[in-house]
Amino acid sequence: MANRVVITGMGAITPIGTGKDAFWNALLEGKNGISRITRFDPTEYKAQIAGEVKDFDPADYMDKKESKRVDRYAQFAIAAAKLAIEDAKLDLEKEDLERIGTFVGSGIGGIETMHGQYEKLFDKGPSKISPFFIPMMIGNMAAGHVSIAFGLKGPSSCVVTACATGTNNIGDAFKVIQRGDADVMVAGGTEASISGAAVAGFCSMKALCTDHNDDPQHASRPFDANRSGFIMGEGAGLVVLESLEHAEARGAHIYAELVGYGSNSDAFHITQPAPHGEMAAKCMQKALKDAGLEPSDIDYINAHGTSTHFNDLTETEAIKTVWGEGAKNLSVSSIKSMTGHLLGAAGGVECIATVLAVANDMLPPTINYETPDEGLDLDYVPNKAKAKTVRAALSNNLGFGGHNACIVIKKYEK
Repeated sequence: MANRVVITGMGAITPIGTGKDAFWNALLEGKNGISRITRFDPTEYKAQIAGEVKDFDPADYMDKKESKRVDRYAQFAIAAAKLAIEDAKLDLEKEDLERIGTFVGSGIGGIETMHGQYEKLFDKGPSKISPFFIPMMIGNMAAGHVSIAFGLKGPSSCVVTACATGTNNIGDAFKVIQRGDADVMVAGGTEASISGAAVAGFCSMKALCTDHNDDPQHASRPFDANRSGFIMGEGAGLVVLESLEHAEARGAHIYAELVGYGSNSDAFHITQPAPHGEMAAKCMQKALKDAGLEPSDIDYINAHGTSTHFNDLTETEAIKTVWGEGAKNLSVSSIKSMTGHLLGAAGGVECIATVLAVANDMLPPTINYETPDEGLDLDYVPNKAKAKTVRAALSNNLGFGGHNACIVIKKYEK
C-alpha cells in the first residue's frame, strides 16, 4: 500500500514577500509585486517591468563568501529550503539523512552567470572566465546546493520542464515517498532569470506584456479581456513532504495532504498550448484519478493563469472539459497577477499558495480583473480574497514544450 504524503513545511522567496506568512498575507491583501526592472537598465527593452525579489541578502541564509560562488537562482533555493525546513521544525541532527531527498528544479538555471561570463569572454578573453562559471550556471545546482547545505543524502534530482518545473519536482518527490524510497523530500522550483538576455529573448517571441511599462501595477491581468502578455518574475518555492508515518512519529504540524499528481504532454507546439486545452484537461483528470477524487470534490483551482491570450483561454476550456456544468461551482484564481510569472519556480510558489488556501479556507484573488472576456466566465476570485471551505484543491502548471503538470492537495484527516 502506498504511503500517505503530507506537507509539513514551506519556504517562499517571492516578489511580494519572503517566508510563508509574509507571502500568504500579501496574497490575501492583493499586494502587487510588479515594478520597473532594477537588475539591469531596461530602457532599450520593449518590456521594462518584472516581479523582482527585493532586499534579498544571501548572507542571511549561507556563508557570505560562499554565496559569491552561487548563482542567484541557487541562492534562492538554499534560502527557501532553510525556511521550509525551519517551518517544518525538522531537526536534521535526529534524522537519517539518507532517507531525506532533494528534488529542486529551475526552468532556465544560472542565466545571470552565463550572461556575465560571456561579456567577460568577449571583453577580456578566455583566461578571465571564472572557474565557478560552470557550477554556477548548470541547472542541477539548486538541488545540489540544497543537498550539500543540509547534508541531505537521499534521492536528489532536478526535473526541467519550463513553467511546469516546480510542480513536476513536487509531484515526482511525492511519488518517491509514496513508494517508500524516502521518508522526507524537500521539493519545488527556483528561478532568477531577470537578465538582459532572457528578457530580450521573451520580448522577441512576443510573450511579455509591453504596453504597461508606465503602469506596472495593472500589467498582469490573468483572464481579463485586456490581458496582453505575461510579466517575468523570480523567486523560489520549496516544500517539505513527509510520509504520514514519519510526520506523526515526530509530532509534526501537518498543513495538508498531497494526494494526486498528473503529468503529460501536448505534443503540439514549442510555446503555444494545444487547442481547447485537450491535454491539460487530461492531465487534470490523471491527477484526480491518482487522488481517488471526483471533479466535484475540488473547490478551488490555483490556475497557471499567465495573462496571455492563449493560456488563459485554453486553461479555462480545459477546466470546463473536466468539470462540465460543475465548473460554475469552482473558484479559480491566478497569483501571477501579483507575483508575475516565476517560470520554473511558479509551481513551487503556487503549491504553497494552494496548501495555505486549503489549510485556511481562504482563496487568494486574481487582481486586475476588470473586463470579462467571451468564453472566460468562471469565478476567477476577482480582486479580493474570499473565504470558502476548501476540501481539496488542484494546482496547474503548463510549460513551454507542451509540458503539463497538476497536483491535488486536500485537507488532512487522520
